[in-house]
Amino acid sequence: MTSENDQKTTHFGFQTVAEDQKAGMVHGVFTNVASKYDIMNDVMSVGIHRVWKDAMMDWLAPQSHQKLLDVAGGTGDISFRFLKRAPGAHATVLDMTESMLVEGRQRAEAGAMADSLDWVVGDAMALPFENNTFDRYTISFGIRNVTRVQDALNEAFRVLRPGGRLMVLEFSQLPNPAMQWAYDRYSFNVIPKMGQMIANDRDSYQYLVESIRKFPDQDTFAQMIRTAGFEQVKYRNLSLGIAALHSGWKL
Repeated sequence: MTSENDQKTTHFGFQTVAEDQKAGMVHGVFTNVASKYDIMNDVMSVGIHRVWKDAMMDWLAPQSHQKLLDVAGGTGDISFRFLKRAPGAHATVLDMTESMLVEGRQRAEAGAMADSLDWVVGDAMALPFENNTFDRYTISFGIRNVTRVQDALNEAFRVLRPGGRLMVLEFSQLPNPAMQWAYDRYSFNVIPKMGQMIANDRDSYQYLVESIRKFPDQDTFAQMIRTAGFEQVKYRNLSLGIAALHSGWKL
């Protein structure tokens, strides 16, 4: 039988922590890395994260009348891409870490798109929006940092309009054990060292690679999306499964 204490714990990388502590710990990580976040994404993925985000936009197919909610949107990468493809659309970038949003607002694209952008500090598990507000919900490399992933998916379903679409881009699992082993060696041996060299922050990047290994595999996560109420749930592996795109519709 699960005890009360067991029910209130979660993981922070490979550590077991109290649920009410995780959000603050994640906030600390992203406050620490905010100023170097875009550079580190390039280094960690050898620039491939840009290709993955373009693949996300290709599948999402933005339209000019749509309202996007980009959760854990950080420095605005996904929202900028969305608005470039659909200039008449509107994007709301939501992130729990204000310093990430500050970095995003300082990017050149933010000024050019100011009339089509909102920046909101908020929690993916308790979105500050009415039911049936948005046409599209995206979360890119953010959902694995949420304390209760199912709650975040439930909230995504709530704030999307009927006919709305969820799309999640997240690091995932390679189907080939030998390839996964090699990728793990790179992740654990190289990325924290890069974090130390580039951002002077080994611990935050150690957490980031650990959090990838704790995230559910593709099929498990797809079932969580269905549990939230979404239909026509599908996923596509990117770079053999290093990352994956998940799509679901509120019908």
